[in-house]
Amino acid sequence: MKRVRLWIAYDGTDYCGWQIQPNGITVEEVLNEKLKKLTGEDVHVIGASRTDSGVHALGNVAVFDTESSIPPERMVYALNQKLPEDIVIVKSDEVPQNWHPRYQEALRKTYEYHIHNSPVPNPLKRKYSTHVSFPLDVEKMREGAAYLVGEHDFVSFCNIRTNVEDTIRTVTSLDILQEGEDLTIRITGNGFLYNMVRIIAGTLIRVGRGFYEPERVKEILEERKRTAAGVTAAPNGLVLVRIDYGTEDLF
Repeated sequence: MKRVRLWIAYDGTDYCGWQIQPNGITVEEVLNEKLKKLTGEDVHVIGASRTDSGVHALGNVAVFDTESSIPPERMVYALNQKLPEDIVIVKSDEVPQNWHPRYQEALRKTYEYHIHNSPVPNPLKRKYSTHVSFPLDVEKMREGAAYLVGEHDFVSFCNIRTNVEDTIRTVTSLDILQEGEDLTIRITGNGFLYNMVRIIAGTLIRVGRGFYEPERVKEILEERKRTAAGVTAAPNGLVLVRIDYGTEDLF
C-alpha cells in the first residue's frame, strides 16, 4: 500500500464545493469516482482544503492510499485522461504513509480574491471575479488590510456556524494588487476559518467604498463578533492559489 499525493486545480463553478454532500456534485466525489475506475479500488481522497461551493483552486492538495501498479508520478497523466475538463491534476507523487495534507507543521495557504471594479460588468470575468460598480479607494483598502497582518483572533471574520474552539490565526502577508480595473486581494497564512477570506474581502470592499475608515478594520478585530465585519463576498472571486509545506518542492 502506498500513499499518493495530488496537486489539484479546478474551476469550482459547477461544483458544490470540495467535500461530499447530499445536495450536489463535489470535487471530492468526482475524484473518488474516477480513481475507483482507474485503480479498481474503493478510493477515498483526503483533501487539504474544503473549498466552498463555487470557489476555485489552482493548488489544492489531496492524498489517497492505493495498491495500484501505476507509479505515483505517472498518476497525474492516467487520472487526467478520466477527469472532466474543469478538474486537472497538476502533479502527483508519493509521500510517507502517515503524511496528512492538513496536519503539517510548516503548512501555509495562499488565497486570492478577485474583484472587477468597473461601472458595468464584464461577462468574460463573471465566473472568476466579483463585480463592484462603485469606485474603490485602493490605498485605503491597503491601509485597512495592514491591520490584519500578524497573529490575531479572527472570530469577527468567520462564519457564525464555524465549529472551532481556537479562532487564532496568523496572516503572514496581505497585499492588494491593481491592474487597470482588476484588483486582487492576495493573502497568505497558516490557516483560515470558515469564510474568513471572503469576509475579509467583503470588509475591505466596504473600506474601499468609503463606508468604513481603514482604522475600522482594527476595531472589528477587537470587537470579536461577526456582526461587526462586512458582508461575505461572493464565492466566485475566491481562488485557493497554493499550499506550501515548508521546503518541499512545489509544482
